[in-house]
Amino acid sequence: RERGGEGERALTHALLPADTDSHGGEVRKPACGRPRMLSRMVGGQDALEGEWPWQVSIQRNGSHFCGGSLVAERWVLTAAHCFSNTSDTALYQVLLGARQLVRPGPHAVYAHVRRVESNPQYQGMASSADVALVELQEPVAFTSHILPVCVPGPSVAFHSCMNCWVTGWGSPSEQDRLPRPRILQKLAVPIIDTHRCNQLYSRDTEEGFQPRVIQDDMLCAGYAEGKRDACKGDSGGPLVCQVGQAWLQAGVISWGEGCARPNRPGVYIRVTAHHNWLRRVVPELRFQTGPGQRDPRWQLPPESSHAPSVVTCAALLAVAVLATLL
Repeated sequence: RERGGEGERALTHALLPADTDSHGGEVRKPACGRPRMLSRMVGGQDALEGEWPWQVSIQRNGSHFCGGSLVAERWVLTAAHCFSNTSDTALYQVLLGARQLVRPGPHAVYAHVRRVESNPQYQGMASSADVALVELQEPVAFTSHILPVCVPGPSVAFHSCMNCWVTGWGSPSEQDRLPRPRILQKLAVPIIDTHRCNQLYSRDTEEGFQPRVIQDDMLCAGYAEGKRDACKGDSGGPLVCQVGQAWLQAGVISWGEGCARPNRPGVYIRVTAHHNWLRRVVPELRFQTGPGQRDPRWQLPPESSHAPSVVTCAALLAVAVLATLL
């Protein structure tokens, strides 16, 4: 089942300041994927103020129904299944710079929607190409609470066991709604190898139903044992990974069977798989180069809490293997 929008997805870092010039002052046009704060909170649920400045709430008739990420001054990346009607843009608005949905505070900005561009290859529930771009009526001003996430180029690879983060205002379970004031939630999730993810989804399938297949443009992240995942209302939101000093968006929250169920990790659309479509719709969009470009920013810090050790990675894989055997 899709996790947001017309179907509907919650969640149960070392952050770096903006670039500085040679005199120690902030640069005028901030770099993508670099929140202007130094706090680190690992394992918590509530996001901090300004921690994920690219996160947006997409609202229909004033109510949140999907997440999204700011990728440029007037463009938001989200899931195609969030929109059954892309023509009546007056129904929608985008909330930026907010930590909570109820009385979002002085840093928040509402933006009107000019158009919604869904990927033409999207074929419906749990299919490939579940991505859409939302164009805002006016470009937004970047602030400490409103910044774009970095969009990876096609050469960037997000490897198994890389620890990433997913954020959203969705439900904390399949039955419950996020309580007021509906504070943005965050969850650390490891990337799961596609072959392993297909094995997990082949477990415990209902009689008469074929198991879902993880397509080439999909990415799995989460835990074989369940209990932690995205859920209703999170769809379209970002899965981000820290690479060097910047946060790159690896995936768009797309679908899953239920929320946080065993052997059913979250499924995301790979951003890199739709590079050509993104570039065609937003020609001015800048992509981050891959590690093959010898860019020192692409060297993961050895002691980073966001780069699991080989031992940790092996342990995570062992858990996944055991889950498929039980």
